[in-house]
Amino acid sequence: MPQLNKLRTALPGGPGGNTAAPPSARLRTALTVFFALDGFLFAGWVVRIPAIKHQTGASATTLGLALLGVSAGAVVTMMLTGRLCRRFGSHPVTVVCGVLLSLSIALPAQTRSALALGLVLLVFGAAYGGMNVAMNSAAVDLVAALGRPVMPGFHAAFSLGGMIGAGLGGLVAGGLSPATHLLILTGVGLLVTAVAGPVLLRHPAPRPPAEAGAGAGATQARRPSGRARRLVLLFGLIALCTAYGEGALADWGALHLEQDLHAHPGVAAAGYSLFALAMTAGRLSGTALLERLGQTRTLVVGGATAAVGMLLGSLAPTTWPALLGFAVTGLGLANIFPVTVGRAGELAGPGGVAAASTLGYGGMLLGPPAIGFLTDWFSLPVALTTVALLATAAAALGYGARNATHPPVA
Repeated sequence: MPQLNKLRTALPGGPGGNTAAPPSARLRTALTVFFALDGFLFAGWVVRIPAIKHQTGASATTLGLALLGVSAGAVVTMMLTGRLCRRFGSHPVTVVCGVLLSLSIALPAQTRSALALGLVLLVFGAAYGGMNVAMNSAAVDLVAALGRPVMPGFHAAFSLGGMIGAGLGGLVAGGLSPATHLLILTGVGLLVTAVAGPVLLRHPAPRPPAEAGAGAGATQARRPSGRARRLVLLFGLIALCTAYGEGALADWGALHLEQDLHAHPGVAAAGYSLFALAMTAGRLSGTALLERLGQTRTLVVGGATAAVGMLLGSLAPTTWPALLGFAVTGLGLANIFPVTVGRAGELAGPGGVAAASTLGYGGMLLGPPAIGFLTDWFSLPVALTTVALLATAAAALGYGARNATHPPVA
């Protein structure tokens, strides 16, 4: 009982507040696991895209259209997930989406045509989009309650999961069929959800201390001003520009290395793993970087670094310089998305985070089909240079937002 009382005193709500104060350490661990699982499963799918492209006989254009199924399913779900989180809570929605994502990842390998692939990717995209919005909403609540900038850590877990998923995918690419590989991922996803899910289901999302003390009326009174909403849109556009690069490299990076540079399938799969490793390292050092450079310089330097890296990664004539370019791109992009989402939250609260996140993930999901169309019109290396172009735009927008402070709320 003394330990329980100490825990309640230290957590949001405290004595006389939220009597069901959740164990924040366990919640943070469980959410970190779900972020890592999301990256792990997504990377496991993307490293098998070349094999599934061959299996379905899809051209670059038809593959791009099929990949649009991920985007369409995710965007529709993202629009609905916020309402589901408000009605049922972000924790249960995260767990349900984790189950659906684990089940749906096995479906692409069962298809034999681009049309069938596009249809099952609608389901996969719906689960992926829902999980991303739900777990980010849960993370926002926990970050606000803790009063500590731990959001980069969650995104680092996503990148780490992607690195592990891509690395293992590269190791088994020559020995396991896509169907067997993705079915194993289904089992792993369900097992991890069964272990981490109950922690989220047992405890509701925590409330920030200010909200717990002031009640719901104070929350409703805090409405972002028109200027705040415009700045949220600006930060959402920055997130879109950089997430476009993440999605493009995830879905087309391995194909570029294998098809254009004639890399071994295992080396090609390792390209995304290296990109994810660089993003993980960048995000783990994100807090120190922000303290040293500040938010504006972090955005500008990150965008410029990613642009240089992607020009090397897309236009290098051999594999190893391209891999170096992928790593530099990952370092540049690493902290831009967490910074923009965090700033949107500071400007307009959780609604700002949701808006910026949706725009950002929209860029991640819409980038791959855009690359597909550009590949048929020009070539895949030329199409990938659009990642550098949008990274440059993100740096310019980040500099333009240098005077964005905490605007008054209405």
